[in-house]
Amino acid sequence: MSVIAVVDYDMGNLHSVCKGLENAGATPKVTDSPREIDRADAVVLPGVGAFDPAVQQLRSRGLVEPIRGAIASGKPFLGICLGMQILFESSEEGVEPGLGIVAGTVRRFRSEPGLTIPHMGWNQLQITQPESPLWNQLSSPSWVYFVHSYYVHPTEPQVQAATVRHGSQNVTAAITRDNLMAVQFHPEKSSSTGLQILSNFVAQVQALTPAGKF
Repeated sequence: MSVIAVVDYDMGNLHSVCKGLENAGATPKVTDSPREIDRADAVVLPGVGAFDPAVQQLRSRGLVEPIRGAIASGKPFLGICLGMQILFESSEEGVEPGLGIVAGTVRRFRSEPGLTIPHMGWNQLQITQPESPLWNQLSSPSWVYFVHSYYVHPTEPQVQAATVRHGSQNVTAAITRDNLMAVQFHPEKSSSTGLQILSNFVAQVQALTPAGKF
């Protein structure tokens, strides 16, 4: 089975993510080792919490360059929730610069009458890149689970793979660019739809994994 490095920087729901990947047919390996990230067939960057502590943890553990290297190498990469936001250049949540792998910023939901912040619970995906393999075999409509007060705003709209509406605001729910994929929602908490998305990611990994690598 394909080995997927799940990056450990004390900011992610690692157990649930690993369980979802296992159910999808992969072998997840929780690690903060640059060497293991380099050797893995793919990388998942989960994230729960605040922007500044997350990027500080990545930098203090020397994980920024391994993450950049993994993405540049062409291996499949999946960011989840905060793990998507820290790929961007900056966030209204903090003052630390993001990793700058994706051009754009992270913004806070604008307050409006009747709008609850954080955006929490099930919501329907609006797919904007139907050709993306991340969405293979999804039911229509597709509902996934969100917990966030901030959302990404990419500079290049073509990287947007799905959106979600919260109140009057239609915001980015997922991005894809070549081997880089990231989602604002939690696939590991999104029932059969989330499992299908993880399975689609794992299928991409398996298609690229050389036989007998491990």
